[in-house]
Amino acid sequence: MMRETSKNLREIVASGGMARVMAAHDPLSAMLVEEAGFDGIWASGFEFSAAMGLADVSLISMAEHLTNMRNMAARISLPIVADVDTGYGNAINVLHTVEQYEAAGAAAVVIEDKMFPKVTSLVAGGRQDLLPIAEFQGKIEAAVSARKDPDFLIIARVEALIAGRGESEALERARAYEAAGADLILVHSKQKTPDEIESFVRNWDGSVPIVIVPTAYPEMTESRAKALQKIGILIYGNHAIRAAVTGMQQVFARIIKDGGIQNANEDIVPVSEIFRLQRMDQVKENEARFLR
Repeated sequence: MMRETSKNLREIVASGGMARVMAAHDPLSAMLVEEAGFDGIWASGFEFSAAMGLADVSLISMAEHLTNMRNMAARISLPIVADVDTGYGNAINVLHTVEQYEAAGAAAVVIEDKMFPKVTSLVAGGRQDLLPIAEFQGKIEAAVSARKDPDFLIIARVEALIAGRGESEALERARAYEAAGADLILVHSKQKTPDEIESFVRNWDGSVPIVIVPTAYPEMTESRAKALQKIGILIYGNHAIRAAVTGMQQVFARIIKDGGIQNANEDIVPVSEIFRLQRMDQVKENEARFLR
C-alpha cells in the first residue's frame, strides 16, 4: 500500500481543488516545504542534478534519485510527486520505475515524452527530441499497469510546446496520453508569459486535469490558474535550489568582503534553528529515556 500522507493528492484533484506543490532536492528542503504549508513535494530531477553539481541531462541514475526521494519520504508527511524524467528507459524500464517509486513512498510520478537522454526543458537552444506518440502511449500504459495503489497518480508530461511543435500537436499528444490512462496531463512552456499555456488549457477538451509549472512565466499566479478551472496541480519547479544558491552566494560574498562572519552571522538562522530541524530535542529525550 502507498505510504500514508497528511494530504491526498488524488482527493484534492478529484474535488476540483488545485494542489500547490513545491520543489525540493533533499530531505531538509522537503521539511521546509512542509513547514511552509504546501500540499506536496516535487522531487525534482533538475534540483537534485543541480545539488549534485551536474547538468539535468539524464546523468543522475534512477537509484540515486530514488534514494534521495526515499530519504525525503522518511522525514516528511506530505505526498511526493516524483520527477522521473523519461522513466529511465523504455516501457519495460517504466514498469520497474513505477514499482520502485511507489514502494519508496511516492504519491505520483511524472513521465515526459522526450527521448532518452533528455535535455532540461528551459535551457536556451537545448535539444528537445520527442518520442513518437504511440511509443509514449505504451510507456503510460506500462506505468498504469505497474501501480498497485489506485490512488497513485500517473502524470504524462507533454513537451510539444517546449520543442516548438505548437499547440495542435500538444493537444494531440495530451489526448493520446489520456487515452492511454494518464490521470493528469502536465503541459510545459518556456514562454515568458502565460498566454501559451492559457490557450492550451482553454482548448483542452479532455476529462483529466492539467498540471502546470509556471517557472518561465511567473505572472501565472494561483488565482489566475484557478480561474482556468482545469488546473489540478501547480508545481513550483526549481525555487528551492534557486533560493538556496541565492542565500549562499550572498552570505559567502559578505564573509569574504567583511573578512569574517561578524556581520553575516546576524543575517542567517542561528544554530538552534538547525538543531530544531534536526529534532535534537527528541534525541535528548531518547537519550534520557534509553541510555544507561
